[in-house]
Formats: sequence, C-alpha cells, structure tokens
Amino acid sequence: MTKSLADMSEREYFANIRRRLPMYVIGGRLDRLEAFLDGYDQHALRHGGPGLRDWTDWLIGKRSQTCNHGWSGHVRHIALPDGWDHWDLPQEQERLVIDVLFDLLDEYLAEREAGLAR
Repeated sequence: MTKSLADMSEREYFANIRRRLPMYVIGGRLDRLEAFLDGYDQHALRHGGPGLRDWTDWLIGKRSQTCNHGWSGHVRHIALPDGWDHWDLPQEQERLVIDVLFDLLDEYLAEREAGLAR
C-alpha cells in the first residue's frame, strides 16, 4: 500500500515528486520546479511548517561562497561549476540541474532531520 502524501516525511515527499515530476510540475521544467518549491516554502511558512528555512544559507555553506543569486542560482553554480550563459538552459544542462537540485534538497533535509543543517 502506498503511503499518503500527508503521512510522508519531507524527504519522502520530494523523492515522490522527483519520481513523478511531470505529475507535479507541468512539463517537468526547471523554472516550474523552482516556482513549485517557492510555493511549497511559502505555504509551509504561512502554516507553521519549516518549509525550506535556511535552504539558501545551507547552499552557500555547501558552495563555500556566496553571490547575488537566490537559491536557484546557487543550485546552478553547484551543478554547473563552469557557469552558464542564460537562465533558460539547454535541455541537457536543465536535466543535470534538476537532478542536482533533488540530490541537494535530499541532503539538506537529511541534515535538517538529524539536526545538522546550518
């Protein structure tokens, strides 16, 4: 029997989204996934949940440097260390950034669950 979304941990929830991305994000596109995560964060914060609190700071620590980008830019810097030309990435780079984003998100949530997130 499949666990209900309400009974999933945040890590399980986002792993489920990763497996079924087009079901949650139209076209499975990076910009729409970023908007989905921003909406998730805002909703959680408005309703007393942790959302993605400290996610940007965690990414800055992971990267060991900062810049003027928000969290989505930090994820791109980590996934594409040689840089990128436009926010609208070629399909191969976009897929890589999506994979790295989910990997980083899982690592962040695991550390947060263990009380280790920065």
